[in-house]
Amino acid sequence: MSKLVPGSECLNGVLEGGRAAGVPEMTDIVSDAAACPEYRDIRDAQFRPAGRDHGNGDPRELFAVARILQSRHKSRTVTFSKKAFINVVNLCRDICSYCTYKAEPGQPKSVMMSKQQIDLSLQMARRYGCIEALLVTGERPEERYEEARRWLGENGFESTADCLAYASRKALELGLFPHTNAGNLTRPEMAELQKTNVSMGVMLETSSGRLASEPGGPHYLAPSKRPAARIAVLEDAGRLRIPMTTGILLGIGETVREAVESLGVIRDIHRRYGHIQEVIIQNFWPKPDTAMRRAPPADRAYFMAVVAACRVMMPDMNIQIPPNLSPGTYGEFLSVGINDWGGVSPLTPDYVNPEFPWPAIRRLKRDTEAAGYRLECRFPVYPEFAHMVPGRLRDMMSRVAQADGNGGGAMLVKRELWE
Repeated sequence: MSKLVPGSECLNGVLEGGRAAGVPEMTDIVSDAAACPEYRDIRDAQFRPAGRDHGNGDPRELFAVARILQSRHKSRTVTFSKKAFINVVNLCRDICSYCTYKAEPGQPKSVMMSKQQIDLSLQMARRYGCIEALLVTGERPEERYEEARRWLGENGFESTADCLAYASRKALELGLFPHTNAGNLTRPEMAELQKTNVSMGVMLETSSGRLASEPGGPHYLAPSKRPAARIAVLEDAGRLRIPMTTGILLGIGETVREAVESLGVIRDIHRRYGHIQEVIIQNFWPKPDTAMRRAPPADRAYFMAVVAACRVMMPDMNIQIPPNLSPGTYGEFLSVGINDWGGVSPLTPDYVNPEFPWPAIRRLKRDTEAAGYRLECRFPVYPEFAHMVPGRLRDMMSRVAQADGNGGGAMLVKRELWE
Protein backbone atom coordinates (compact mmCIF):
# COMPACT_ATOMS: atom_id res chain seq x y z
CA MET A 1 0.00 0.00 0.00
CA SER A 2 2.99 2.37 0.23
CA LYS A 3 3.05 3.08 -3.51
CA LEU A 4 -0.61 3.32 -4.39
CA VAL A 5 -0.13 6.40 -6.58
CA PRO A 6 1.83 4.98 -9.52
CA GLY A 7 4.08 7.29 -11.49
CA SER A 8 4.24 9.97 -8.81
CA GLU A 9 7.19 9.48 -6.48
CA CYS A 10 6.83 13.06 -5.29
CA LEU A 11 3.20 12.53 -4.30
CA ASN A 12 3.97 9.22 -2.61
CA GLY A 13 6.63 11.05 -0.62
CA VAL A 14 4.11 13.60 0.55
CA LEU A 15 1.75 10.85 1.65
CA GLU A 16 4.34 8.70 3.40
CA GLY A 17 6.10 11.48 5.24
CA GLY A 18 3.46 14.14 5.40
CA ARG A 19 0.15 15.06 6.92
CA ALA A 20 -2.39 13.31 4.72
CA ALA A 21 -3.72 10.77 7.19
CA GLY A 22 -3.39 13.23 10.06
CA VAL A 23 -5.58 16.03 8.74
CA PRO A 24 -8.58 16.35 11.09
CA GLU A 25 -11.63 14.51 9.78
CA MET A 26 -9.70 13.08 6.80
CA THR A 27 -11.64 9.87 7.44
CA ASP A 28 -14.80 11.69 6.32
CA ILE A 29 -13.40 12.13 2.83
CA VAL A 30 -12.23 8.54 2.49
CA SER A 31 -15.33 6.96 3.99
CA ASP A 32 -17.71 9.04 1.87
CA ALA A 33 -15.78 8.20 -1.28
CA ALA A 34 -15.60 4.52 -0.37
CA ALA A 35 -19.41 4.39 -0.34
CA CYS A 36 -19.57 5.21 -4.07
CA PRO A 37 -20.26 2.14 -6.26
CA GLU A 38 -17.35 2.55 -8.68
CA TYR A 39 -14.94 3.00 -5.76
CA ARG A 40 -16.10 -0.24 -4.19
CA ASP A 41 -15.80 -2.14 -7.46
CA ILE A 42 -12.25 -0.92 -8.13
CA ARG A 43 -11.16 -1.41 -4.53
CA ASP A 44 -12.45 -4.94 -4.28
CA ALA A 45 -11.06 -5.93 -7.67
CA GLN A 46 -7.60 -4.38 -7.38
CA PHE A 47 -6.65 -3.51 -3.83
CA ARG A 48 -8.44 -5.46 -1.10
CA PRO A 49 -10.54 -8.58 -0.69
CA ALA A 50 -14.27 -7.88 -0.60
CA GLY A 51 -15.84 -7.68 2.81
CA ARG A 52 -12.85 -6.28 4.71
CA ASP A 53 -12.87 -3.02 6.65
CA HIS A 54 -11.68 -0.10 4.53
CA GLY A 55 -12.34 2.92 6.73
CA ASN A 56 -8.90 3.70 8.16
CA GLY A 57 -8.74 7.26 6.78
CA ASP A 58 -5.61 6.65 4.69
CA PRO A 59 -6.15 8.49 1.39
CA ARG A 60 -3.63 6.57 -0.72
CA GLU A 61 -6.24 4.10 -1.88
CA LEU A 62 -8.59 7.00 -2.61
CA PHE A 63 -5.94 8.64 -4.81
CA ALA A 64 -5.33 5.43 -6.72
CA VAL A 65 -9.04 4.89 -7.36
CA ALA A 66 -9.43 8.50 -8.51
CA ARG A 67 -6.62 8.08 -11.00
CA ILE A 68 -8.20 4.93 -12.40
CA LEU A 69 -11.56 6.70 -12.74
CA GLN A 70 -9.94 9.66 -14.47
CA SER A 71 -8.42 7.34 -17.07
CA ARG A 72 -11.64 5.37 -17.42
CA HIS A 73 -13.89 8.38 -18.00
CA LYS A 74 -11.51 10.94 -19.54
CA SER A 75 -8.95 8.74 -21.35
CA ARG A 76 -5.50 10.37 -21.41
CA THR A 77 -6.61 13.85 -22.44
CA VAL A 78 -6.16 16.95 -20.27
CA THR A 79 -7.66 20.22 -21.48
CA PHE A 80 -7.28 23.95 -20.96
CA SER A 81 -8.75 27.13 -22.43
CA LYS A 82 -6.58 29.84 -23.97
CA LYS A 83 -8.24 32.91 -22.50
CA ALA A 84 -8.08 36.61 -21.85
CA PHE A 85 -9.34 37.73 -18.43
CA ILE A 86 -11.43 40.84 -19.14
CA ASN A 87 -11.75 42.66 -15.81
CA VAL A 88 -14.84 44.71 -16.68
CA VAL A 89 -15.54 46.22 -13.25
CA ASN A 90 -14.12 45.20 -9.87
CA LEU A 91 -16.32 47.25 -7.59
CA CYS A 92 -18.60 44.87 -5.68
CA ARG A 93 -21.51 45.12 -3.29
CA ASP A 94 -20.19 42.18 -1.24
CA ILE A 95 -17.30 42.06 1.22
CA CYS A 96 -15.55 38.67 1.42
CA SER A 97 -12.81 38.55 4.03
CA TYR A 98 -10.33 36.75 1.71
CA CYS A 99 -10.89 38.74 -1.50
CA THR A 100 -8.27 41.01 -3.03
CA TYR A 101 -10.18 41.41 -6.32
CA LYS A 102 -12.75 43.87 -4.96
CA ALA A 103 -11.78 47.53 -5.14
CA GLU A 104 -13.22 50.70 -3.67
CA PRO A 105 -13.80 53.75 -5.88
CA GLY A 106 -10.64 55.82 -6.15
CA GLN A 107 -8.24 52.99 -5.31
CA PRO A 108 -5.40 52.50 -7.83
CA LYS A 109 -6.63 48.99 -8.65
CA SER A 110 -10.21 50.16 -9.28
CA VAL A 111 -11.48 49.28 -12.76
CA MET A 112 -14.62 50.42 -14.57
CA MET A 113 -14.07 49.77 -18.27
CA SER A 114 -15.50 52.11 -20.87
CA LYS A 115 -16.82 50.75 -24.15
CA GLN A 116 -13.56 51.79 -25.77
CA GLN A 117 -11.49 49.97 -23.14
CA ILE A 118 -13.59 46.83 -23.55
CA ASP A 119 -13.13 46.99 -27.30
CA LEU A 120 -9.37 47.46 -27.01
CA SER A 121 -8.99 44.61 -24.50
CA LEU A 122 -10.88 42.24 -26.78
CA GLN A 123 -8.82 43.33 -29.79
CA MET A 124 -5.62 42.59 -27.85
CA ALA A 125 -6.99 39.18 -26.86
CA ARG A 126 -7.62 38.40 -30.49
CA ARG A 127 -4.13 39.56 -31.44
CA TYR A 128 -2.62 37.19 -28.87
CA GLY A 129 -4.54 34.24 -30.25
CA CYS A 130 -6.95 33.81 -27.34
CA ILE A 131 -10.04 31.68 -27.83
CA GLU A 132 -12.00 32.58 -24.68
CA ALA A 133 -13.04 36.01 -23.45
CA LEU A 134 -13.57 35.53 -19.70
CA LEU A 135 -15.83 38.43 -18.70
CA VAL A 136 -15.64 39.09 -14.95
CA THR A 137 -17.29 41.68 -12.73
CA GLY A 138 -17.91 42.33 -9.09
CA GLU A 139 -21.35 41.53 -7.69
CA ARG A 140 -23.86 44.20 -8.83
CA PRO A 141 -21.68 47.22 -7.97
CA GLU A 142 -24.42 49.66 -8.99
CA GLU A 143 -26.41 48.59 -5.93
CA ARG A 144 -23.70 49.93 -3.61
CA TYR A 145 -21.82 52.69 -5.41
CA GLU A 146 -22.95 55.91 -7.05
CA GLU A 147 -19.68 55.80 -9.02
CA ALA A 148 -20.77 52.51 -10.60
CA ARG A 149 -24.18 53.90 -11.51
CA ARG A 150 -22.52 56.92 -13.10
CA TRP A 151 -20.09 54.69 -15.04
CA LEU A 152 -22.96 52.65 -16.44
CA GLY A 153 -24.93 55.73 -17.45
CA GLU A 154 -21.96 57.41 -19.13
CA ASN A 155 -21.48 54.33 -21.32
CA GLY A 156 -25.14 53.91 -22.16
CA PHE A 157 -25.73 50.81 -20.03
CA GLU A 158 -28.71 50.17 -17.79
CA SER A 159 -26.94 47.61 -15.59
CA THR A 160 -23.77 45.56 -15.23
CA ALA A 161 -25.55 42.72 -17.02
CA ASP A 162 -26.30 45.10 -19.91
CA CYS A 163 -22.59 45.95 -20.09
CA LEU A 164 -21.75 42.25 -20.22
CA ALA A 165 -24.18 41.72 -23.08
CA TYR A 166 -22.35 44.46 -25.01
CA ALA A 167 -18.93 42.93 -24.26
CA SER A 168 -20.17 39.49 -25.29
CA ARG A 169 -21.43 40.75 -28.64
CA LYS A 170 -18.12 42.54 -29.29
CA ALA A 171 -16.17 39.39 -28.40
CA LEU A 172 -18.14 37.31 -30.89
CA GLU A 173 -17.59 39.90 -33.62
CA LEU A 174 -13.85 39.38 -33.16
CA GLY A 175 -14.05 35.58 -33.14
CA LEU A 176 -13.69 35.21 -29.36
CA PHE A 177 -16.05 33.02 -27.35
CA PRO A 178 -17.46 34.65 -24.19
CA HIS A 179 -17.74 33.01 -20.80
CA THR A 180 -19.33 35.28 -18.18
CA ASN A 181 -18.67 35.09 -14.46
CA ALA A 182 -20.56 37.92 -12.79
CA GLY A 183 -21.97 36.48 -9.58
CA ASN A 184 -25.66 35.99 -9.02
CA LEU A 185 -27.30 36.87 -12.30
CA THR A 186 -31.08 36.66 -12.51
CA ARG A 187 -32.79 34.16 -14.76
CA PRO A 188 -33.77 36.85 -17.35
CA GLU A 189 -30.19 38.17 -17.34
CA MET A 190 -28.80 34.70 -17.96
CA ALA A 191 -31.35 34.09 -20.70
CA GLU A 192 -30.17 37.25 -22.47
CA LEU A 193 -26.48 36.37 -22.09
CA GLN A 194 -27.18 32.82 -23.26
CA LYS A 195 -27.61 34.28 -26.75
CA THR A 196 -23.93 35.26 -26.89
CA ASN A 197 -22.16 33.14 -24.25
CA VAL A 198 -21.19 29.54 -24.91
CA SER A 199 -21.06 28.94 -21.14
CA MET A 200 -21.26 30.80 -17.84
CA GLY A 201 -19.96 30.31 -14.34
CA VAL A 202 -20.64 30.98 -10.69
CA MET A 203 -18.64 29.45 -7.85
CA LEU A 204 -20.68 27.83 -5.11
CA GLU A 205 -17.54 28.10 -2.92
CA THR A 206 -19.27 26.32 -0.04
CA SER A 207 -22.68 24.99 0.92
CA SER A 208 -21.98 25.87 4.56
CA GLY A 209 -24.41 28.48 5.78
CA ARG A 210 -22.29 28.77 8.91
CA LEU A 211 -19.57 30.66 7.02
CA ALA A 212 -22.13 33.30 6.03
CA SER A 213 -24.11 33.51 9.27
CA GLU A 214 -21.38 33.64 11.92
CA PRO A 215 -20.05 37.16 12.68
CA GLY A 216 -16.53 37.35 11.34
CA GLY A 217 -17.13 34.51 8.91
CA PRO A 218 -15.67 34.89 5.41
CA HIS A 219 -19.11 35.44 3.83
CA TYR A 220 -20.81 37.31 6.71
CA LEU A 221 -20.86 40.58 4.71
CA ALA A 222 -21.40 38.90 1.33
CA PRO A 223 -25.11 38.20 0.83
CA SER A 224 -24.56 36.83 -2.68
CA LYS A 225 -22.37 34.05 -1.23
CA ARG A 226 -25.13 32.60 0.92
CA PRO A 227 -25.55 29.03 -0.27
CA ALA A 228 -29.25 29.30 -1.05
CA ALA A 229 -28.60 32.27 -3.35
CA ARG A 230 -25.81 30.51 -5.24
CA ILE A 231 -27.76 27.27 -5.52
CA ALA A 232 -30.74 29.18 -6.95
CA VAL A 233 -28.52 30.63 -9.70
CA LEU A 234 -27.16 27.19 -10.60
CA GLU A 235 -30.69 25.78 -10.70
CA ASP A 236 -31.96 28.62 -12.89
CA ALA A 237 -29.06 27.97 -15.27
CA GLY A 238 -30.07 24.32 -15.33
CA ARG A 239 -33.64 25.21 -16.28
CA LEU A 240 -32.26 27.37 -19.09
CA ARG A 241 -29.91 24.56 -20.23
CA ILE A 242 -26.79 26.72 -19.88
CA PRO A 243 -23.47 24.86 -19.51
CA MET A 244 -22.18 26.03 -16.14
CA THR A 245 -18.85 26.03 -14.40
CA THR A 246 -18.92 25.99 -10.61
CA GLY A 247 -16.76 24.76 -7.77
CA ILE A 248 -15.63 25.08 -4.18
CA LEU A 249 -12.99 27.10 -2.35
CA LEU A 250 -10.94 25.18 0.21
CA GLY A 251 -9.28 26.63 3.28
CA ILE A 252 -11.63 29.51 4.16
CA GLY A 253 -12.78 27.98 7.46
CA GLU A 254 -14.91 25.08 6.28
CA THR A 255 -14.64 21.69 7.94
CA VAL A 256 -13.69 18.65 5.89
CA ARG A 257 -17.27 17.44 6.32
CA GLU A 258 -18.56 20.72 4.88
CA ALA A 259 -16.21 20.43 1.90
CA VAL A 260 -17.54 16.95 1.09
CA GLU A 261 -21.13 18.14 1.55
CA SER A 262 -20.48 21.03 -0.86
CA LEU A 263 -19.38 18.56 -3.53
CA GLY A 264 -22.55 16.58 -2.85
CA VAL A 265 -24.69 19.68 -3.45
CA ILE A 266 -23.05 20.24 -6.84
CA ARG A 267 -23.44 16.57 -7.74
CA ASP A 268 -27.13 16.63 -6.86
CA ILE A 269 -27.81 19.78 -8.92
CA HIS A 270 -26.08 18.18 -11.90
CA ARG A 271 -28.11 15.00 -11.48
CA ARG A 272 -31.30 17.06 -11.71
CA TYR A 273 -30.39 19.28 -14.65
CA GLY A 274 -27.31 17.76 -16.36
CA HIS A 275 -25.68 21.13 -17.07
CA ILE A 276 -22.67 21.37 -14.73
CA GLN A 277 -19.82 21.12 -17.20
CA GLU A 278 -16.95 21.52 -14.77
CA VAL A 279 -16.12 21.55 -11.06
CA ILE A 280 -13.22 23.75 -9.96
CA ILE A 281 -11.45 22.83 -6.73
CA GLN A 282 -9.63 26.01 -5.73
CA ASN A 283 -7.22 26.38 -2.83
CA PHE A 284 -7.24 29.51 -0.65
CA TRP A 285 -4.11 31.63 -0.40
CA PRO A 286 -4.05 34.56 2.08
CA LYS A 287 -3.79 38.07 0.64
CA PRO A 288 -1.92 40.82 2.52
CA ASP A 289 -4.67 43.41 2.01
CA THR A 290 -7.54 41.27 3.35
CA ALA A 291 -9.02 40.40 6.74
CA MET A 292 -7.79 36.80 6.35
CA ARG A 293 -4.19 37.80 5.64
CA ARG A 294 -2.90 35.79 8.63
CA ALA A 295 -4.91 32.65 7.88
CA PRO A 296 -2.88 29.65 6.66
CA PRO A 297 -3.22 28.53 3.04
CA ALA A 298 -5.20 25.39 2.31
CA ASP A 299 -3.38 22.25 3.40
CA ARG A 300 -2.05 20.51 0.28
CA ALA A 301 -2.79 16.93 1.35
CA TYR A 302 -6.34 17.94 2.27
CA PHE A 303 -6.64 19.74 -1.06
CA MET A 304 -5.54 16.62 -2.95
CA ALA A 305 -7.92 14.40 -1.01
CA VAL A 306 -10.90 16.64 -1.84
CA VAL A 307 -9.91 16.63 -5.53
CA ALA A 308 -9.79 12.82 -5.48
CA ALA A 309 -13.11 12.62 -3.65
CA CYS A 310 -14.67 14.84 -6.31
CA ARG A 311 -13.52 12.40 -9.02
CA VAL A 312 -15.00 9.47 -7.11
CA MET A 313 -18.27 11.24 -6.29
CA MET A 314 -18.66 12.51 -9.90
CA PRO A 315 -16.68 10.02 -12.01
CA ASP A 316 -17.47 11.53 -15.41
CA MET A 317 -17.21 15.20 -14.35
CA ASN A 318 -14.61 17.59 -15.74
CA ILE A 319 -12.50 18.53 -12.74
CA GLN A 320 -10.12 21.47 -12.69
CA ILE A 321 -7.54 23.00 -10.42
CA PRO A 322 -6.01 26.39 -11.28
CA PRO A 323 -2.36 25.51 -12.03
CA ASN A 324 -1.06 28.95 -11.04
CA LEU A 325 -2.26 28.38 -7.45
CA SER A 326 -0.12 25.26 -7.05
CA PRO A 327 3.23 26.48 -8.37
CA GLY A 328 5.85 23.79 -8.71
CA THR A 329 3.45 21.00 -7.74
CA TYR A 330 0.43 21.32 -10.01
CA GLY A 331 1.45 18.30 -12.09
CA GLU A 332 0.87 16.06 -9.07
CA PHE A 333 -2.87 16.65 -9.36
CA LEU A 334 -2.93 14.58 -12.53
CA SER A 335 -2.34 11.66 -10.17
CA VAL A 336 -5.47 12.35 -8.14
CA GLY A 337 -8.13 12.75 -10.79
CA ILE A 338 -8.18 16.12 -12.55
CA ASN A 339 -8.57 16.41 -16.33
CA ASP A 340 -8.48 20.17 -16.90
CA TRP A 341 -6.24 23.17 -16.16
CA GLY A 342 -8.91 25.81 -16.67
CA GLY A 343 -8.24 29.08 -18.43
CA VAL A 344 -4.61 30.04 -19.00
CA SER A 345 -3.81 33.45 -20.46
CA PRO A 346 -0.83 34.54 -22.56
CA LEU A 347 -1.94 38.16 -22.10
CA THR A 348 -3.72 39.04 -18.86
CA PRO A 349 -3.00 38.26 -15.19
CA ASP A 350 -5.27 36.38 -12.82
CA TYR A 351 -6.92 39.44 -11.28
CA VAL A 352 -8.38 37.32 -8.48
CA ASN A 353 -4.93 35.96 -7.53
CA PRO A 354 -2.56 38.53 -9.06
CA GLU A 355 0.51 37.29 -7.21
CA PHE A 356 0.32 33.94 -9.02
CA PRO A 357 1.25 34.13 -12.73
CA TRP A 358 -0.13 31.62 -15.20
CA PRO A 359 2.29 28.92 -16.32
CA ALA A 360 3.38 29.30 -19.94
CA ILE A 361 1.28 27.14 -22.26
CA ARG A 362 4.42 25.43 -23.57
CA ARG A 363 5.34 24.45 -20.01
CA LEU A 364 1.81 23.21 -19.37
CA LYS A 365 2.07 21.05 -22.48
CA ARG A 366 5.52 19.76 -21.54
CA ASP A 367 4.54 18.82 -17.99
CA THR A 368 1.24 17.27 -19.05
CA GLU A 369 2.96 15.10 -21.66
CA ALA A 370 5.72 14.15 -19.21
CA ALA A 371 3.00 12.72 -16.97
CA GLY A 372 1.70 10.59 -19.83
CA TYR A 373 -1.25 12.72 -20.97
CA ARG A 374 -2.13 14.65 -24.13
CA LEU A 375 -2.87 18.37 -23.79
CA GLU A 376 -5.70 19.82 -25.88
CA CYS A 377 -7.21 23.29 -26.05
CA ARG A 378 -10.97 23.42 -25.57
CA PHE A 379 -13.56 26.13 -26.01
CA PRO A 380 -15.13 27.72 -22.91
CA VAL A 381 -17.78 25.04 -23.31
CA TYR A 382 -16.63 21.43 -23.00
CA PRO A 383 -17.12 19.21 -26.06
CA GLU A 384 -19.80 17.05 -24.45
CA PHE A 385 -21.88 20.16 -23.63
CA ALA A 386 -21.61 21.85 -27.03
CA HIS A 387 -25.07 20.57 -27.97
CA MET A 388 -26.53 23.02 -25.42
CA VAL A 389 -25.00 26.01 -27.21
CA PRO A 390 -27.20 28.01 -29.63
CA GLY A 391 -26.70 26.88 -33.21
CA ARG A 392 -25.18 30.18 -34.39
CA LEU A 393 -22.46 29.95 -31.75
CA ARG A 394 -21.86 26.26 -32.50
CA ASP A 395 -21.35 27.15 -36.14
CA MET A 396 -18.76 29.74 -35.15
CA MET A 397 -16.96 27.17 -33.01
CA SER A 398 -16.89 24.63 -35.83
CA ARG A 399 -14.88 27.02 -38.01
CA VAL A 400 -11.89 26.86 -35.65
CA ALA A 401 -12.41 23.32 -34.35
CA GLN A 402 -10.27 20.31 -35.21
CA ALA A 403 -11.53 18.50 -38.26
CA ASP A 404 -12.12 15.23 -36.42
CA GLY A 405 -12.39 16.60 -32.87
CA ASN A 406 -11.45 14.08 -30.22
CA GLY A 407 -12.29 10.82 -31.93
CA GLY A 408 -16.07 11.13 -31.73
CA GLY A 409 -16.57 14.46 -33.46
CA ALA A 410 -16.19 16.47 -30.25
CA MET A 411 -15.22 20.11 -30.57
CA LEU A 412 -11.63 20.96 -29.64
CA VAL A 413 -9.61 23.90 -30.92
CA LYS A 414 -7.29 23.43 -33.89
CA ARG A 415 -3.81 22.77 -32.58
CA GLU A 416 -2.17 25.38 -34.80
CA LEU A 417 -4.23 28.06 -33.04
CA TRP A 418 -2.74 27.42 -29.61
CA GLU A 419 0.53 25.45 -29.81
